[in-house]
Amino acid sequence: MPRGDKSSYSNRQQRKARHIEEGYEDRGLPEDEAERRAWATVNKQSTRGKSKTAASRNRSAAAKKAARTRKRNASKTTVRSTTRRAGVRKAAAKRSSARKTGARKAIARKAVARKAVARKTTARGSTGRKLTRKTTARRATTRRTTARGTTTRRTTVRKAARRSSR
Repeated sequence: MPRGDKSSYSNRQQRKARHIEEGYEDRGLPEDEAERRAWATVNKQSTRGKSKTAASRNRSAAAKKAARTRKRNASKTTVRSTTRRAGVRKAAAKRSSARKTGARKAIARKAVARKAVARKTTARGSTGRKLTRKTTARRATTRRTTARGTTTRRTTVRKAARRSSR
């Protein structure tokens, strides 16, 4: 193919070059200058997406090999990391749902216990005052739950027992 041969260009590119060339001639440029600028414009517009391949031609063999390795490893790590993340999310969801059900069960048990204590206090009469103190102490401890879900029940019960013994 001789230098300056335009047969390798597509029909669309040739039409585009003709149109651009006409525009330059209308502005008053000479024919050969208009043609040169038109083909330069077509080359610039048609190689925009291919700039990476042009840059890779200038790379050394080691750089090309490194780029291939990075590309290969990137696809592997994305698959691994997404499966790990999915597993972690599922485990976290299981843990949180288990905590919620356990907490709900504990609350239900405490409510039942309170009702039972209330029934006993009405039946006993005067000793009911001591029992109500204990229930208020229990209520206070249930409110003081820590982040782990453990309670500071022992200390508050001891304090309540000391008060009632006085």
